[in-house]
Amino acid sequence: MYYMKLAFTWDENKNASNKQKHGVSFEEASTIFNSSPLEIFEDPDHSDAEDRYIAVGFSDKARALIVVHCENNVGTEIRIISARKATNKERTEVFGG
Repeated sequence: MYYMKLAFTWDENKNASNKQKHGVSFEEASTIFNSSPLEIFEDPDHSDAEDRYIAVGFSDKARALIVVHCENNVGTEIRIISARKATNKERTEVFGG
């Protein structure tokens, strides 16, 4: 099995405001990309300038998170745009339960 090493980027001011608003740092949000299960959906409704995605997975703190992000053309760099805790309804819809 082959795993690509992912690099993560984000705006530090956005990270600080996201932590204050949602209680989730982008550092923690980046850990969902190493989790299983991980579901990723396209998000065409929120940007015309770039392809955005919504990832749902569990962080290294065992919290179910929703992470909005973009990827570079080869999928090795992820720019995190926002992150928050998944609602119970979202967890059930994505992971069952």
